[in-house]
Amino acid sequence: MAEEDLDALAGAAGALEYKTSNFAADLREIDHVDLLWIQRRGAPHLYRSGQLPPLCGTSVQLDARSLLLYTRGSVPYFRTYPGLYVPQPLLIRPATHGTDLLTASMDILALTKMNWNNAQLDERDPLTLRTAYRVGSILKHVPPNARIATRYAYYM
Repeated sequence: MAEEDLDALAGAAGALEYKTSNFAADLREIDHVDLLWIQRRGAPHLYRSGQLPPLCGTSVQLDARSLLLYTRGSVPYFRTYPGLYVPQPLLIRPATHGTDLLTASMDILALTKMNWNNAQLDERDPLTLRTAYRVGSILKHVPPNARIATRYAYYM
């Protein structure tokens, strides 16, 4: 393959990395990687007319650098909201330039639907963040000098 073809292929494919804290400045210069900061608290809320909260999947681009995403919300098929509490939106902010927030929000929304271990139709956090929190909640009880299991199956 020619070098130009490799450059074109690298530009077409990219990786999406996100976390709940902001990124260090030196990480923001990585090519072909979109870095997203997902804030779980402090996001503004939307209100619909009537009694039900916003629809699941509702997204609003607040400005060029932030998008509000409801990963939980009312479900038209059921004509109700299946949750117990008011849904909390995620505030998505890119840490790199050129990130397509709408495409990134669709990826995040899809990752909230990937938990096959329960009957819940929606989760607030993407599967990858939820898994990281659960593994972290186990690892915080490991003594400092203990050997840590590296296989994911150990934490399931």
